[in-house]
Amino acid sequence: MGPNLVAGFWARVSWSPRRAAPETPRFATQGHTSAVSAASAGRHLQGVAVSFGAPDTLVSDGGIHLLLAGEIYNRDEVAKALGNASAAHGSDATLVLAAWHHWGITAFRILNGRFAALLLDGGGRVVVATDHAGSVPLWLRADAHGVDVSTEAKTLAGLPGTPLDVAGAQLLPGGTGVHRVQAGTALILETVQGEVRTANRVYTWTPPVSRAAVGEEIAVGRVRRLLAQAVQTRLRDDPEPTVVLSGGIDSSGVAAHAVAHSGLVHSVSMGTEASDEFGPAKVVAGHLGTDHSEMTIHSSDLVRELPWAVWAAEIADHTILEYLLPLIALYRRLPPGPRRVLTGYGADIPLGGMHRHTEPLDLLDSVIAHDMATFDGLNEMSPVISGVAGIWSTHPYWDRDLLDCLISLDPGLKRRYGRDKWVLREALARMLPAETLSRPKLGIHEGSGTSSAWTALLLEKGVPPGRVEQCKAAMARRMHDLIVLRTRHPDEISFDEVLAATEKGRTRHALEQ
Repeated sequence: MGPNLVAGFWARVSWSPRRAAPETPRFATQGHTSAVSAASAGRHLQGVAVSFGAPDTLVSDGGIHLLLAGEIYNRDEVAKALGNASAAHGSDATLVLAAWHHWGITAFRILNGRFAALLLDGGGRVVVATDHAGSVPLWLRADAHGVDVSTEAKTLAGLPGTPLDVAGAQLLPGGTGVHRVQAGTALILETVQGEVRTANRVYTWTPPVSRAAVGEEIAVGRVRRLLAQAVQTRLRDDPEPTVVLSGGIDSSGVAAHAVAHSGLVHSVSMGTEASDEFGPAKVVAGHLGTDHSEMTIHSSDLVRELPWAVWAAEIADHTILEYLLPLIALYRRLPPGPRRVLTGYGADIPLGGMHRHTEPLDLLDSVIAHDMATFDGLNEMSPVISGVAGIWSTHPYWDRDLLDCLISLDPGLKRRYGRDKWVLREALARMLPAETLSRPKLGIHEGSGTSSAWTALLLEKGVPPGRVEQCKAAMARRMHDLIVLRTRHPDEISFDEVLAATEKGRTRHALEQ
């Protein structure tokens, strides 16, 4: 069966016919493309949707038109609140449109999902919204004759016309006029004498800063129940989901709950000749009975996937790109065909897994709060990261309800009795082997050897050890400029040529100084 949804879109809402429609946008997401069009109150919508399966693309009702990329996870609750239980059996886009009719822009505060939405209402207003985490990135570019909206920034970067500012959205550096809709935000855009104005900006979710004083048993029970619910709603009746399995507590917990709700679960692990986590993953796969496979990629080949990581994530942060490289490489090497993949990605942020040596507890809580306040725009969970291979991925730990619970837990439940992520380990105690429950945290980029491989390659090319991180950052920025802002395809970008150009630019700058 596989996923059945719109994975991405580009659309232009125009109030003037002066600008001709561009050629079909060059999406990184690989899927079936179809044209969409509608008109309302003197506004014309035309665009392209990229889909997996055969979902509803543009849905309309009462002169209101909606494009929805992604999926909704609290369908039953929303349908019940609408007083229409049958609404849970229609498409997600139809459900969101019904929620808009009922609640207006407040609907986006009620929806728990992984989505980006574009709505043209009966008054000619343009509404754009992301999910609570901005996990499906959404980009805008406005001019005097219309607004272009896309789930991939590169499709907007080369458009003609003089770009205008969009209040309430974040301008992407580079002079292209492309803005990013911030996570957990819905904007209503209006035009006044050809000028785009943000008539209303609604924050639909913010990370909680309060902490709940609950006992061990209650906390463990909540985490167990909400993780089970997050995994189950993401399976979406798929009889054979795939789980990326490292053998760590995060991915193993997702795999355990997937097995509890599916007839057959495929699991896959990836490593390099430098490092792998095949042993721990095999222990979990054997315990759960998943259909398990391993994939080995040479570390030099893995690092040269960097242009594809930039193409998919559309970021210039070399640290995040390093985290994403193993996933990009893995997805691009999985067997072709419709596939729904669940990961354990993201659990470290609300649970402080990256700060396992931070003491005392109030400092741990402070760094967790900082990480939750600064995640927006990193695009770590963008579906395009798997979409480059025609795969839909989703991340249960960033389910809105589970995330709210994890963030708000007393930090003493996150580190307890000398164990990091204690509450999650206890929540999975009856489902996983003892050695998995006690295994220390290891990042995916560490387990696959990505960080050491990129460093080794730069050292081999003559980059001094003290300049490695600086060189990585400069290479990432150059690739972002070429691939996202100048819309070059990743196959046209050579890792070695970018490195050479980066070093040449540094030398020239030093001489000028």
